[in-house]
Amino acid sequence: MQFNQTNNIYQVYLERGESVIDELTGFCKKHNILNGQITGIGAVKNTELGSYDLNTKQYYRESFFDDHELISYSGNIMLLDNEPFIHAHAVIGNHDMQLFGGHVFKMDIAVVGEFIIQKFNSTSKRSFNDQIGLAVWDLE
Repeated sequence: MQFNQTNNIYQVYLERGESVIDELTGFCKKHNILNGQITGIGAVKNTELGSYDLNTKQYYRESFFDDHELISYSGNIMLLDNEPFIHAHAVIGNHDMQLFGGHVFKMDIAVVGEFIIQKFNSTSKRSFNDQIGLAVWDLE
């Protein structure tokens, strides 16, 4: 991993083989990024994406082991159980130009990962919502 910082903006470069979720979460902890926004592009593998079903309160998950372009990675950072938590969605594409997208559960860098994190100077958090079955924003 490499990074550069200008004010509250971080450029984070993840290298081949690094775990997107683990590395970015660790980076947020190390740099005290409790709330923020994150975007990224690159090429990834060993990706697990999901789609949430409110009726069953479960995610449908699908794994993609081959290399895919990371066309869009977009998410937010907010406290969950007093730790920075990244909630992100992604769109990935294969060599046939087919696209797949959803909630990111797992993703490793296949070639490069280029991410921008904007740190917010706040301490908003997520709280579990029984009706939805997920930890959602609690801005009060």
